[in-house]
Amino acid sequence: MELKEKVMNNLKRVLDPELNINVVDLGLIYDVEFPEEGTVLVTMTLTTPGCPLHDSITSGVKYCLEEMDEISNVDVNLVWEPAWSPEKMTPEGLKQLGR
Repeated sequence: MELKEKVMNNLKRVLDPELNINVVDLGLIYDVEFPEEGTVLVTMTLTTPGCPLHDSITSGVKYCLEEMDEISNVDVNLVWEPAWSPEKMTPEGLKQLGR
């Protein structure tokens, strides 16, 4: 399994506390890059700019990935463009919402 796939699988452990859906299936993870060995840069968004759980979710992403043997440094780039919408959700995430 390649590192990006391992990272995405690991990120499924991070849940949005309000919706109880992981950040991957919710469509919050826009990109995962490896600018240098041991470093991962996660570009992500939240469902709303004023999300009260901002720190909880972004910290969850960092802690989850820092536990991986291959990762020693995690940078989270929180962006608001493009804005999140339910269309960004995976089929599994939509199913969890009952859609």
